[in-house]
Amino acid sequence: MLPVIVIMLALALPLSAQDGSSDASLIVATGEAVLQRPPDVAFVTLEFESMADNPRVAQRDNTEALAAVRRRLTVTRVPQDALKIVGLVLQQEFENVGGRQVPRRGRYVARTIIEIRVDDVARAGEVADAMVQAGASSLKGVRFDLKDRATVEREAIRLSVEDAYGRAAAAAAGANKTIEKIVRIEESPSEAVIARPTVLVRVEGASVGNVEPGVLEIRAHVTLTASVR
Repeated sequence: MLPVIVIMLALALPLSAQDGSSDASLIVATGEAVLQRPPDVAFVTLEFESMADNPRVAQRDNTEALAAVRRRLTVTRVPQDALKIVGLVLQQEFENVGGRQVPRRGRYVARTIIEIRVDDVARAGEVADAMVQAGASSLKGVRFDLKDRATVEREAIRLSVEDAYGRAAAAAAGANKTIEKIVRIEESPSEAVIARPTVLVRVEGASVGNVEPGVLEIRAHVTLTASVR
């Protein structure tokens, strides 16, 4: 997005006049900052699916599969508290009969979705592969992030405000004016994107292979309104 600078002449009572100052012009400028950081944490999401003629059996098989994964975590030197259950479903399967969805007798499915935090991002593929070999039905994806992303986001915001202020000051100088005070600063939601694509593999019992973490881009965008004199 191209930077935007708008100069608005106060024809009525401007904001600056409300606090006793004289009529002034307003300048609206946008600022943006992009910070690139290598991710320092990965989250591996996997799904376990068990089918049986009895809901209790389906759930039992699913629980046993999850126990096998917990045991494999110890072998791969990943702490147990790195595993988090994010989804749990037990339901009867349905089939299409005469254009209607009807329950299929004796077919129950238990699904558990887990997320594993990997503090060493270089091992994300290794951990994902170990979990698949331990019994995961599918790898849903690998997500990379920053452990202290809030600090990086605040730095990006600070730099975007500096950028907006510099643009506003330059616009004011071009009109033979100077910045009097900042009237308002509005922030757009920060976003994080992978600058270099991540290699993801969806599997059904197959080897995962290498997973490239790429580079995270933290973007901040603000709109600054200032009065000039």
